[in-house]
Amino acid sequence: WSSDVCSSDLCRFCDTDFIGTDGPGGGRFADAAALADHLAQTWGERGGRRLVVFTGGEPLLQLDDALVDACHARSFDIAVETNGTRPAPAGIDWLCVSPKAGTELVVRGGAELKVVYPQPGIDLRSLESLAFTHRFVQPMDGPDRVANTEACVAFCLAHPAWRLSLQTHKLLGIP
Repeated sequence: WSSDVCSSDLCRFCDTDFIGTDGPGGGRFADAAALADHLAQTWGERGGRRLVVFTGGEPLLQLDDALVDACHARSFDIAVETNGTRPAPAGIDWLCVSPKAGTELVVRGGAELKVVYPQPGIDLRSLESLAFTHRFVQPMDGPDRVANTEACVAFCLAHPAWRLSLQTHKLLGIP
């Protein structure tokens, strides 16, 4: 349960540009139970549904059955956003796969398929046969964001199996 590994070598874009955290021990915990205890303590006594999202870099390098079980034992639902290159442990409540061009997709089903678009080397229509409940295209950020957004909208209009996903925080200028 260390944050030492980032999959940035597999892609040229990533929502996180750091390794580790500013939390206790730099994001390292003795075992799954210690991490789940920390999550529960951070959540506190707030009511409502408990949800933990594992994302950034490649969370399936570290998420395993023990951590899934420990989080569930503390009443957390688990969501994961992965690039899909590693098998996912059983028991994830919401699995989002965001494939990157040039990688082998191992996870071929889940709740959500989200493709940053455009990506040379990824044919969106070839992904339609995969077993996902929801399919999204998300404009690639950067200097071509407006053109990429227009391309995503056009693709969705022409292919109704797909929906548009926007990173609202980036549109609003929130880091």
